[in-house]
Amino acid sequence: MNVYKKALPAALAAAALATLTAAPASAAPTALDVTVKVQLSHTSTVKESAGVWFTCPGNEVMTGRSHSGDENGSTTYYCSTITINDQPVQNVVKGLWSAGLKESRSSYTAPNDQAVIGRWHSGDENGSTKYLAAMFFWQGRQVRFSSPAWSGDLKESRHSWRANAGQVMTGRYHWGDENGTTRYQYATVTIVD
Repeated sequence: MNVYKKALPAALAAAALATLTAAPASAAPTALDVTVKVQLSHTSTVKESAGVWFTCPGNEVMTGRSHSGDENGSTTYYCSTITINDQPVQNVVKGLWSAGLKESRSSYTAPNDQAVIGRWHSGDENGSTKYLAAMFFWQGRQVRFSSPAWSGDLKESRHSWRANAGQVMTGRYHWGDENGTTRYQYATVTIVD
């Protein structure tokens, strides 16, 4: 009977060890154990008033914008890729273009957990502006954009703005003509279970 009592705990310990060894090394990553990189991939410069439908290349997101001059000046868009644990974010699901906004009194924010991927503008400050946002996915999980905040005031006719590391553009505000104020909304890329 003593031999049985000693053998049973040893057998249970061996079975538990085998179970732990056979279990997956880790569950799906959480926001605490992922490494997010947002890296500039493309820039594109267009004439602001020309009515160009600008969209970042596939699987990329807007992370900045520069403008110089009035409505006939140049606008540069900055597009970036997102990687999580060195794996690219893919399967972008594009939304619809926003309704036209009068540029001189415009404020746009992307829907929750979407980021800006495109913009269209035609004319001067009384012209119309539209935005395109999209959802992003990584390994079947939706990428989230958390802690949105606004940049400081920038003079539209002479500025260059880029989101900080790990952040993307989620909105834009403009008031006035080319000497008016522009602000950008940005948010941090995260994964949430």
